[in-house]
Amino acid sequence: MPIKSGSQLIAEAKTKIREVTARDVQQRIANGESMVLLDIREANEWNLGHIPNAVYLSRGVLETSIEARVPRDSTLILYCASGNRSALAAVTLQEMGYDKVASMAGGFRDWVGTGGDVAD
Repeated sequence: MPIKSGSQLIAEAKTKIREVTARDVQQRIANGESMVLLDIREANEWNLGHIPNAVYLSRGVLETSIEARVPRDSTLILYCASGNRSALAAVTLQEMGYDKVASMAGGFRDWVGTGGDVAD
């Protein structure tokens, strides 16, 4: 198996998943769409601010904890700081049978940059 760099793995993951923008997510929330916003950042990142009503589940425990917290038929929007960890996590969740999963491109950084609400 050829060795891949981290950036190659991320680029490959992004070809296997659906990405949505922060503005898309903001519009879907405004329209009242049912979804689970899943923040997979580290605890220190979450504590500095997160999307209101997001569910916190760090990337480090995602595979071992998600099934008890989120049903497989849920619409999931994953986010991290920039959209890279969430892309990798989205691939994993698809492999675990979560079919309605997307990664928020640009992550929390773009959420804040587009004027999205932030909870403490």
